[in-house]
Amino acid sequence: MSMRRRTLLKVIVLGDSGVGKTSLMNQYVHKKFSQQYKATIGADFVTKELQIDDRLVTLQIWDTAGQERFQSLGVAFYRGADCCVLVYDVNVMKSFDSLENWHEEFLKQANPSDPRMFPFTVLGNKIDIDGGNSRVVSEKKAKDWCTSKGNIPYFETSAKEDYNVDAAFLCIAKTALSNEYDQDIYFQAMPETVPDNEQSGGCAC
Repeated sequence: MSMRRRTLLKVIVLGDSGVGKTSLMNQYVHKKFSQQYKATIGADFVTKELQIDDRLVTLQIWDTAGQERFQSLGVAFYRGADCCVLVYDVNVMKSFDSLENWHEEFLKQANPSDPRMFPFTVLGNKIDIDGGNSRVVSEKKAKDWCTSKGNIPYFETSAKEDYNVDAAFLCIAKTALSNEYDQDIYFQAMPETVPDNEQSGGCAC
């Protein structure tokens, strides 16, 4: 009898508005791509089940709004994340430059126990546009940035052409799984919560 563990992994996808976060998720989960751009309001999530070794893994992928006015929503969504995916558009330098802020903001809001070890993945999206002639961020530049942040895994993707999307998310799942293992130990040590109707007035700690 094989022992199978079902694991829920929370993955947060961050990046500037319009870099293709929603499109990447829709391509990965639904195998669909829409040319019409619709900005994400607040946050939304999709789920995808996959098997990694002997584990059944449910990826809960959170799509967050890239606009400034929604960034204050971040705290609630970032907490409890097992992995953070940073997305930029290889044709827009500003979206690449913003990775620094997204990276910092996530660590500040999520407040992981060991920020240096928290798993990130970077996706350079829209490599299909204009046959690659419009790109302004070289693969080397992106990889150098990832290396400077502690060897973050890097993938170049196209949500439209479904290029490298599955490979990227499989890596994301495996990365999150290694982090989740550490979290398991932490959660086992958490005290059980007392139901509301049983709570006493004094401190139970």
